[in-house]
Amino acid sequence: MTAAKDLDTGLTPPPVPGPDRADGAPEQPVDMKQAVLDGLGGPSGMVYTTLPVVAFALAVPFMSLMAAIGAAIAIAAALAVFRMWRGEKLMSALGGVFGVAAAGGVSAMTGSANDFFLIGIWASFAGGVITLLSLLVRRPLTGVIWNAVHGGAHPWREDRPTLLVHDLATLAITAVFAGRFIVRQWLYVADSTAGLAIADTVTGFPLTALAAVAVVWAFRRSTKRLVKTDTATAQD
Repeated sequence: MTAAKDLDTGLTPPPVPGPDRADGAPEQPVDMKQAVLDGLGGPSGMVYTTLPVVAFALAVPFMSLMAAIGAAIAIAAALAVFRMWRGEKLMSALGGVFGVAAAGGVSAMTGSANDFFLIGIWASFAGGVITLLSLLVRRPLTGVIWNAVHGGAHPWREDRPTLLVHDLATLAITAVFAGRFIVRQWLYVADSTAGLAIADTVTGFPLTALAAVAVVWAFRRSTKRLVKTDTATAQD
């Protein structure tokens, strides 16, 4: 669940810094800190993703599994309507509904309340594997993304300080995914639905925000070393 929300931000990258545009106007720099914060959704994003999970965990002991799933989906839908009323993009607002519905579908098919968290558990595992592999092949994922956002033409892997900061940022993301998987899988095996709901909240937005700090740092260092240098050289 939270891994899915980590990936689906609905964020449109801002203009890329670099040489002047064809119309002669300089490109505006990418505010990566604001971009990442917008993608995470801020404190309100934590509320949007936590409330349906909390509602499910609270409802399961007192009503049928299907009723608890219905309650979670209803709350997710109400939050989506509220987000659209606030002017958020349709797909961004509906992302939480799709995630809760998918989690509820798995739980309904297996008849287990714990399986409501199964997609999130294995999404965390997959995310950890992908980011770890990107480190092993010397193409840390944050660096690949940074380069793509900035036009895809910067020699970031040949610049050792830039490669190092992306190694560290990608490692931070890998640690977040691994931590989520280990904690939730342990609680899943222990058959603790309440524990899974708590872990979903604690290891969701807070850990994502910590990893985002590392990503913002890596993006800023890369931009300072490569993009601004390239721009100054082009102007000379």
